[in-house]
Amino acid sequence: MEQRTYNQYCATARTLDLVGERWTLLLVRELLTGPKRFGDLQAGLRGLGTGLLAARLKLLEREGLARRTVLPPPARTPAYALTEAGEELGPAILALARWGLKWAMDERRPDETFHPGWALLGLQACFDQEAAAGLRAVYEFRVDDEVFHARIDDGAIEVLHGPAQRPDATVTMSEEAFLGLVGGRALGQAIEDGSASVSGDEEVLRRLKDLFPLPAPRPRRADDQAG
Repeated sequence: MEQRTYNQYCATARTLDLVGERWTLLLVRELLTGPKRFGDLQAGLRGLGTGLLAARLKLLEREGLARRTVLPPPARTPAYALTEAGEELGPAILALARWGLKWAMDERRPDETFHPGWALLGLQACFDQEAAAGLRAVYEFRVDDEVFHARIDDGAIEVLHGPAQRPDATVTMSEEAFLGLVGGRALGQAIEDGSASVSGDEEVLRRLKDLFPLPAPRPRRADDQAG
């Protein structure tokens, strides 16, 4: 597959030459949360065919953005991981996520898929460093069968797939309830009606509501704003 180019001596154009093709940035998004097997990537990117996924991975390898690796025991299976250059795309993807939460996230469309694991980057995109000042805690989130956790260390955050070894607080909910939070519903409301449950340190749980504020959605068109 021929790689297209803008033929412009410009940093933005050169970057888009590398990651501007369809699916490429979403593939980087998947790898930002850790190494993934080919099957994991295919499961997380529904609609991306096997051949195109292989081609995109080959492109990322060739351009020095991804590399092949082997998952640690007990898996010991081949996987793909980002290189240093690939990982440095993280802030750009988080910026796109923040922009999308404000300017692009309206009602979910009938044909749109959703994967709770995508919340890992959402947590990073919405993370309020000032609200986390002085807080050292581990939050574990259980959304149906998906488990991930966030480690907060005095204004810094690390998010990872899988359960935490010793979480200070745990939040459990269904995918439907989680989507309600993405849409702006307060966690407290979900707890009150029983669609979410929490356990753990009360002070750590109290601070949770301030750590990940969603930006208020805004209409992009002037006529919508006037309405």
